[in-house]
Amino acid sequence: MDDDSLDLDSVGFAPGELTAERLALLTLDEAHDLLRLLQTVAQEEGPLSPDAGRWAREIGARIPSES
Repeated sequence: MDDDSLDLDSVGFAPGELTAERLALLTLDEAHDLLRLLQTVAQEEGPLSPDAGRWAREIGARIPSES
């Protein structure tokens, strides 16, 4: 593949700093949804299970429990 054929300016990516800011601004409901999703993936036998489990523990430690 020729490096000149890839024009990153024409690709619709959000700037990295804006993406990081949005991730830091999850609502509590979104954080709990994400936590449930990660826990589900972590319980399955697959290549992403260990990473999903690690992220579930990280997020679970940072958000209040659902009441």
